[in-house]
Amino acid sequence: MENIAIVVLLLFGVTFLAVLSQKIRFPFPIALVLIGLVISLIPHLPPIALDPNIVFLVFLPPLLYAAAWYTSWHEFKANLRPISLAAFGLVFFTTALVGVAAHWLIPGLGWAEAFLLGAIVSPPDAVAATSVTRGLGLHPRIIAILEGESLLNDASGLIAYKYAIAAVMTGAFSFWQAGGQFAMVVAGGVVIGLAVGYILFIIHEKFICDSTVETTLTVLTPYASYLLAESVHVSGVLAVVATGLYLSFRSADFFSHNSRIQTYAVWDVIIFVLNGLVFILIGLQLPRVLEGLGDFSFGTLLWYGLAVSLVVVVVRFIWVVPSSLIPRALSKRIREREFYDKRYMAVFGWSGMRGVVSMAAALAIPLTAGANTPFPNRNLIIFLTFCVVIFTLVIFGLTLPWLIRRLKLPAYSPLAEEYETRMLVVNGSIAHIEDNFALVNDSILARIKDKYEIKFHRLQKTDLPLRSTSAQGSTSSTATETFNQFLTLQIELLEVERDIAKNLRKQGKASDEIVRKIERELDLEEARLRMDLLEE
Repeated sequence: MENIAIVVLLLFGVTFLAVLSQKIRFPFPIALVLIGLVISLIPHLPPIALDPNIVFLVFLPPLLYAAAWYTSWHEFKANLRPISLAAFGLVFFTTALVGVAAHWLIPGLGWAEAFLLGAIVSPPDAVAATSVTRGLGLHPRIIAILEGESLLNDASGLIAYKYAIAAVMTGAFSFWQAGGQFAMVVAGGVVIGLAVGYILFIIHEKFICDSTVETTLTVLTPYASYLLAESVHVSGVLAVVATGLYLSFRSADFFSHNSRIQTYAVWDVIIFVLNGLVFILIGLQLPRVLEGLGDFSFGTLLWYGLAVSLVVVVVRFIWVVPSSLIPRALSKRIREREFYDKRYMAVFGWSGMRGVVSMAAALAIPLTAGANTPFPNRNLIIFLTFCVVIFTLVIFGLTLPWLIRRLKLPAYSPLAEEYETRMLVVNGSIAHIEDNFALVNDSILARIKDKYEIKFHRLQKTDLPLRSTSAQGSTSSTATETFNQFLTLQIELLEVERDIAKNLRKQGKASDEIVRKIERELDLEEARLRMDLLEE
């Protein structure tokens, strides 16, 4: 009970820290890793014993699912080549080189543990990069690649992680056998993830009409996908990613306005709490971890942490140049169709911040390697992971905005795209009014047209005075009926706007971020209109 009370109090501290970071515009992921460090320095806090299996199950499925949900499928598909090169090639390249460097540098660190460390620190955290670069006008293609890379490399890194854990447990590893199993694990995870996504899509669309039940189901979905895949020995993390991508793309087809408002709000809270908990737990674990490293001096440990961090950073820069230039040199089609600015290679290399997934994976390392034998070098791997996270987040996270300004990159504004999307939605709604509302009461029709003409003219940066319309002389009953008809028609048109926005997203003509913004505005407006409906 005492431990739970301490965690709750520390979560309060994290929440107040979030408020402060928003006020001073300090990136929250960096603030989290710093608060983890501060917690580790607070004397007399009791260490909390964690079951590693619980850590892996509780934290990773929802974190991966949320990342998949907020990834645009069209952007992901359009940038699949650079995303795949980074998510698989760079992850395995980082795992290998970090493993070799760590084994060579640190006495007593076996090959299997060294590669386990490499797998843990190989996947960058896109949330950290995008939160640091928010408002700096990066081109959407680089943001899409960073988000897509993070989504897939979490999966590939965690698959490598599981193979490394197995190698430590069994003391044996076959590259060719692992390669064949990897293909099966990947394919099986994707198939199960898509199957779960399709089944849940049918359930959402056909059977659920309550927003609370629907929100609850979205919280349970990543766990169901993960556990089902793991039960048949394929990749649970890829299953979660595939489920998230599929349901996110189809969400406009089954979410009601209430479900969408409620679900997004609940998930924002869940991800905030999980991120906070990971760094609170690592802060509470660090003193015990350091006690278990008594054979090393603190200076030696810091040197190892710095060395591994530098290898992680250098490997990314080594990879980014050939992976960017070679495909362009070999393909005329790539040169003609893809946006390219060599300065973005520096931005991509600088954006390799590690974060919450690496920390959760480190905490999930088993306590024993079988027969009650302590897992070799577990404390050292956790400490080195924390060093990599704090080094990349603090050093590169704080200097990335400076680098972008220094490179004098042309600022990209999504306002023009948002304007075009909104114009298409408004024009389509006006066309629907003209085609379908000819028999509607003239007074109501005039007010409906006013609303969309005002939207149109606001987009045109002009003002349109409201036309005065009233149902004077009506009886109370008729007035109520007219008022409700007016509100009902507005709600119907909100659905038309949603359908237009949904189709623009499905056709790849509007980004997910802009469509979500429009959907949220429409959802809130519908909630307000439904509250105003009068009982007749």
